[in-house]
Amino acid sequence: MNRSVLAGEASAVRALAALAQTSRLRVFRLLVGAGAVGLCPGQIADALDVSANLLSFHLKELHACGLITQEREGRFLRYRADMTAMQQLLEFLTAHCCQGEPCIEMPMVKCLVPVR
Repeated sequence: MNRSVLAGEASAVRALAALAQTSRLRVFRLLVGAGAVGLCPGQIADALDVSANLLSFHLKELHACGLITQEREGRFLRYRADMTAMQQLLEFLTAHCCQGEPCIEMPMVKCLVPVR
């Protein structure tokens, strides 16, 4: 197997493992809903009713696997879902669908707004 396939597999496993936890899935979905504006940790904690310490752990995991971005704004951090990374994950998962035969059209994430 070539290196790019192995790298794609490793990246997909990290991302799927991060999303395979209820709190992290909720955080990611909330950030997807927030769009390009993103959210600060306090906003996320309030919306999901989670403690700051627990949220910090989940944000670190999602950031480490590349599903979210983090931007410093003064003394605050702003998090955004990385929709390009999510699109790449979906493309990796569906790269070999239907064994080369014509198939149904796969839904695509249409909101690929560049993330700062």
